[in-house]
Amino acid sequence: MGEEKNQVGDLPLADEYPEPCVDNELKGEEKRDISAITEDITGDKAEKCSPNLLEMLKAAESRRSSQDRDKDRPEANKVGTKENIAEALKTNMQIQFNDEKQEFNKRPNKTTHRSMPRSTSQSSTDSLSSVSNESSEDELSPQNKEQKNSKGFSDFCIKNIKQADFGRKEIEIAQQEMPALMILRKRTGGEKPLAGANVVGCTHITAQTAVLIETLSALGAQCRWSACNIFSTQNAVAAALAEGGISVFAWKGESEDDFWWCIDQCVAADRWQPNLILDDGGDMTHWIYKKHPALFKKLKGIVEESVTGVYRLYQLSKKGKLCIPTMNVNDSVIKQKFDNLYCCKESIVDGLKRTTDVMIGGKQVVVCGYGEVGKGSCASLKALGAIVYVTEVDPICALQACMDGFRVITLTEIIRQVDMVITCTGNKNIVGREHFDKMKSGCIVCNMGHSNTEIDLTSLQTTELKWQRVRPHVDHIIWPDGKRVILLAEGRLLNLSCSTVPSFVLSITATTQALALIELYNAPDGRYKQDIYLLPKKMGKFLSLIYSLKNK
Repeated sequence: MGEEKNQVGDLPLADEYPEPCVDNELKGEEKRDISAITEDITGDKAEKCSPNLLEMLKAAESRRSSQDRDKDRPEANKVGTKENIAEALKTNMQIQFNDEKQEFNKRPNKTTHRSMPRSTSQSSTDSLSSVSNESSEDELSPQNKEQKNSKGFSDFCIKNIKQADFGRKEIEIAQQEMPALMILRKRTGGEKPLAGANVVGCTHITAQTAVLIETLSALGAQCRWSACNIFSTQNAVAAALAEGGISVFAWKGESEDDFWWCIDQCVAADRWQPNLILDDGGDMTHWIYKKHPALFKKLKGIVEESVTGVYRLYQLSKKGKLCIPTMNVNDSVIKQKFDNLYCCKESIVDGLKRTTDVMIGGKQVVVCGYGEVGKGSCASLKALGAIVYVTEVDPICALQACMDGFRVITLTEIIRQVDMVITCTGNKNIVGREHFDKMKSGCIVCNMGHSNTEIDLTSLQTTELKWQRVRPHVDHIIWPDGKRVILLAEGRLLNLSCSTVPSFVLSITATTQALALIELYNAPDGRYKQDIYLLPKKMGKFLSLIYSLKNK
């Protein structure tokens, strides 16, 4: 074998080391300059030293007081001796350390605040202080806090009215991406087509729905609002609405009891008479029908936008208990083809990333349901490299999934090997305990439908299973053998609970809802009977035309 190269420890050591820079290596002019400097400092010629060392000595000497210089002028105390050189170096290092210490302690400070490192500015400290104060205030339930807006208005219940300014900025940003709604507000605001209408609403309270609520107010309606989801409310937006005089009863993280309390306060049957309902999921309709039947019969109409809510309305209709006309916005062509498809397509991955930081590429995912929501979700996941399976009971939708390149399979067949389970059916108990028991550890389970009933959470509320909250909207369900299943948003709507949705797409649904309310409120007697109607197709074409012109 050839001779191996020397390792680092085997390298030969030099017998002699050159001096760094002594005066015999310098040119004549440089010698004279250094000698002159040394004579200025000591009054005598110095021993041979490097230029850098002399510069350090000169700097150290310049910091000394005149009294110290006079005291240290004796001939025996020459700068060039080895002892004095070491002492000068020590002095210079100490002075530099003191200078750095003084610089470190220089920071903006107020007499009323304790000192802080210079890395933390006063403004950031004040911000942290204000956040800390707000956090302590937020620990109180909004029901136990008395709040008023700047005009003394207090008929609302939200998290914190002080967030109104930030919420107003969010609403203004959303307005830029909601052209149809803003055009409707501008063109019909003078006519006030909803003058005299009392609209009670139960929807997600986000910046986008806030634009809708304020549009209804601009068209003449009196509005009272609550949230249809305990996790989707944007507290700052709710504060901005309350500051604008809208009666809002909602905050992020409500309990089930808080949820129904807010709906009851929103209805305010003892002091207010609603004549229109704008619902998302059917909870407001259900509450008024059960708790205030006399009030329910006096309504002029209901507008419903979700699959779940429409299904509940059809149940009432079959029983002969739907005594008022209802507009089914969910099944309108423009809502189905735009909101359900593109909104979910652009928001599902956002919700997954924010909650779990999961890598989508290469993951095996099963999507339950291939309606418009399922189509958008599958397209988004496939585009990022996921291996997507589909479960579907409708033969037409199942065939569509096959034609789009997805394998249609039953949940029982695939449940053991998938990394994610996503429900998009609007149905009940799609994922049950028998499926959870077969999942592998680390499997992510979430819902893109309106209601959390798609996942059977009741079967997981047992003593043998341990629930662990690891971050907001993320729970680990731990089996006795250590297996963990990751549940997002407690089975509620993923995108609106854990992320945001595109304003542009939501503008279509919001404008459709506003047009439906105007139609029901202004329709002559006899046009609509006690039944469920679809929005006229010409209204959908009108909205499509507006968006086409906007994009040119």
